[in-house]
Amino acid sequence: MSAISIIGSGKMAAAIGGRIAKAGHTVEVASRDPAKARALADQLAHGATTGTYGSVPTGEIVILAVPYEHAAAAVADYGNALDSKVIIDITNPVAPDLSGLVTPNGSSGAQETAKSLPANAHIVKAFNTIFGHVLAKGGRLDAFIAADDADAKTRVSTFLESLDLRPLDIGGLHMAQTLESLGLMMIGLAKNGADTWDFALNVDIG
Repeated sequence: MSAISIIGSGKMAAAIGGRIAKAGHTVEVASRDPAKARALADQLAHGATTGTYGSVPTGEIVILAVPYEHAAAAVADYGNALDSKVIIDITNPVAPDLSGLVTPNGSSGAQETAKSLPANAHIVKAFNTIFGHVLAKGGRLDAFIAADDADAKTRVSTFLESLDLRPLDIGGLHMAQTLESLGLMMIGLAKNGADTWDFALNVDIG
């Protein structure tokens, strides 16, 4: 198995990290708050380690598991330390009142974040349509991905398969905006029509 780095120490970082650790990968956790990173690594067990925030991550795949409003700052803090890495952006840039996305028209959170990455880093949109607690329960779930770089897509797809997730490629990075709108729809559904957060979106391919 391989090393996977997670930037962030919140609920989604814990849910994704737990799944990664159970799959046999080595998890490296980095956070602006070293104590939170250490606490999450201890919670994950399975040999999880902590990394120094802003330094070169151990993993070739790096999961950006911070709220969208902190994503640009995190990427800036790392700078060239993310060169040649595959970055998985899990954010949903949703307005607090759920009135829409906070990104510029025609763009997505992933595309905005990509603008600040080193030239040789490749961003992949994934995980934003799976609620953390649902991911943590286990079971095979559909994971939609969008990216421009074919090799990065292949690497992330293989990684997702190792977590017992089914990767479904929806196209280039421009489709990240659609995935983020889908994330907004799922939040709205949970708060309104479904009256529960305990569901996942899956595609029935006959």
